[in-house]
Amino acid sequence: MCQECGAVTSKWAGQCESCNAWNSIEEVADSAPQIYKTSRKISSKRIEFVGLEGTESLISGKRAISGHEEFDRVTGGGLVPGSALLIGGDPGIGKSTLLLQIVAALADKGVRCGYVSGEEAIDQVRMRAQRLGLEKSPVQLAASTSVDDILATMSGVGKEKLDVIVVDSIQTMYLQAIDSAPGTVTQVRAASHELIRRAKESGTTLLLVGHVTKEGQIAGPRVLEHMVDTVLYFEGDRGHQFRILRGVKNRFGATDEIGVFEMGEKGLAQVENPSALFLAERQDHVAGSAVLAALEGSRPVLVEVQALVAPTSFSTPRRAVVGWDQGRLAMITAVLEARCGLQLSGCDIYLNIAGGLRISEPAADMAVAAALISSLTSTSLPPDMVFVGEVGLAGEIRPVSQPDLRLKEAAKLGFSQGCVPKRKKKSGARNAGDNTSPKNSGSMTLYDCSGLSDLICLIQDMGHKSEVLQTV
Repeated sequence: MCQECGAVTSKWAGQCESCNAWNSIEEVADSAPQIYKTSRKISSKRIEFVGLEGTESLISGKRAISGHEEFDRVTGGGLVPGSALLIGGDPGIGKSTLLLQIVAALADKGVRCGYVSGEEAIDQVRMRAQRLGLEKSPVQLAASTSVDDILATMSGVGKEKLDVIVVDSIQTMYLQAIDSAPGTVTQVRAASHELIRRAKESGTTLLLVGHVTKEGQIAGPRVLEHMVDTVLYFEGDRGHQFRILRGVKNRFGATDEIGVFEMGEKGLAQVENPSALFLAERQDHVAGSAVLAALEGSRPVLVEVQALVAPTSFSTPRRAVVGWDQGRLAMITAVLEARCGLQLSGCDIYLNIAGGLRISEPAADMAVAAALISSLTSTSLPPDMVFVGEVGLAGEIRPVSQPDLRLKEAAKLGFSQGCVPKRKKKSGARNAGDNTSPKNSGSMTLYDCSGLSDLICLIQDMGHKSEVLQTV
């Protein structure tokens, strides 16, 4: 069996034919537990269907709200009883720290919480709790790697049933009925199935910690992400103090929501206004810097896009990207060359999303193009202007979703100008033609750009005005 994708083969091979992974096929014994394999005939019964309208359900129970607004936002308003959450992230990014803070906050509100660690001893968890100032929280600690013992605990055998339980991590757990090492595909699949099934039966909220591979995906079979109700990724660069909790799947809330945390001496502190924090170190009047009005889930976030275009001495120019899609950068540079006549093929291009945030939406295309044009022409953009728009292969700039919400967040932080795709005029916003009139506190000056040529002309006009002001 392949330990990467779970594919089964009749003989050993150096490379898996399904996922092309090398040295991942290992021999496993055919000793599945009785829930998967049995030799006797099983009796069946007719399934009784019910209507959609009902009076009582497990999901309709009261959510467990931790008080950490960023975490509650990503989970859809709190933890649902009987749900299973999977949290993955790079080693040392702060997964265990975050979950310990969450269960400590829930325990202080009277929720019965348990923390089962398969990687650390109890004393090590206590040391982390003392460092975070959580040693007085009534959280029940245990160190175990046996799924059978955890299942008995979730059923309330011998003690009062837990409301929330953390399993750190699923790759260290094992079932005694399976003759495989912990972390293998068979063990991860079977252990997850048993834990999730017991959580649904008992109404206990299950929080699973998952390791990630070199590619950033959660290790183990892909079916693990299908079995759980919510999948959260804890992202961030350990060189930055910011951490992003991103929801990629949520059966009880919106997907693509993010929560922003800041790592400090006392653990992870939630960031109430991430836009102001991401722009705190921004320098004004610097060529190659543009502000993007991004949208992560339902939250507008303003981030700085930095670009550096420099002549290269090598035959193949370098393209380095941090926090954005490298393939999309290649597309933007190709459109600027083919449709606008800019010479970028002989230049090294470095692009960075400041603050450690990763942007994946196409609405960042205009901000990236503006930063590239600004760096190439050595023209600084106005510090109070934001950019938002999608760039097409024909050089056109397309509208994006919820532009008013993005501009409202920008106006809240003091931005008075916005470069947006061409659209119908709305109340409260003036066209670029009357930008010399006094600005109202409740409106922004909007520059409508139908294509990249309009964006280039706008940046050139800004550079000309700047030169005139410096001369005066």
